[in-house]
Amino acid sequence: MKTIKKSLPFIGLSSAVLLTSPLAAAAEMDMSSMDHSSMDMSGMDHSSMDMSGMQGGEPPADARSPDYSNGVGYGEFGKPVMMGSLPTWGISVDDLGYQFEDDQINFEIEGWYGDDSSRLRLRTEGHAATKDDKEIDSLSSLAYWQPLGIFWNGEAGAAYNTENDKAALMASIVGTAPYFIETDARAYVYTDGQVQLDLGAEYEWRLDQHWVVIPEAGLTVFSKDDTDNNITKGFNELEAEVRLTYEMLSRQLSPYVGFSYETTLGDTRDLRRQNNEDVDTSSVTAGVKFWF
Repeated sequence: MKTIKKSLPFIGLSSAVLLTSPLAAAAEMDMSSMDHSSMDMSGMDHSSMDMSGMQGGEPPADARSPDYSNGVGYGEFGKPVMMGSLPTWGISVDDLGYQFEDDQINFEIEGWYGDDSSRLRLRTEGHAATKDDKEIDSLSSLAYWQPLGIFWNGEAGAAYNTENDKAALMASIVGTAPYFIETDARAYVYTDGQVQLDLGAEYEWRLDQHWVVIPEAGLTVFSKDDTDNNITKGFNELEAEVRLTYEMLSRQLSPYVGFSYETTLGDTRDLRRQNNEDVDTSSVTAGVKFWF
């Protein structure tokens, strides 16, 4: 005896399943006409619900304090501050070298104390003879320093020149010109009315991580004649030097060798010739520059 088995077609079975599933039934329900305004939930008591473990609630008074502490104490180390607002100090010796031809030691030293917005700066530059009377000629200044912009800083203070034994008021602008040229312009107004303007420029040509070639030049201008100190009105001196330095100890120490040239300009040449003084000098130099 044969048994005949019958099965539903595939399409018909799928349709039956879809129509009887809960999702399909919910999809077929139209709830747009239901009115929820009549539902009264005022009688429900929520006070028994414990939500203390959930995030939220009323924040503490100091949760959003200006110093972002969020109510947490600083402990034994105290309140942190930005590094730029801390007063600190530094010393920079840009030049401490010997000129073989002139047999003298040149120096340029600067120290400061303060922060990124204001500083007190002490600066001295000049040369000391190593023979005969061993005379020291220097121009020193004590000034207040403040940034004028992104690339420029301003200084104002008092200065003293041992070469002419006179005090002066000093103002300067120091910064970085285009193409990373370090530039400074310093004006000195002496007690006798003489005005001295020193202009300088320096560039660091880095050969690799340690070797650096530094060409620099300086120009000196005076406002009036002073024959007692071999000074004439206008451009007086032009100085130029090129150094080959080697940076070591995290670039804080840089010994160098170089060549310097100095010449007098304008009427100053004639005045120095009358006094039997050199109008052009050149020399091999060697020294060191460092900072800490």
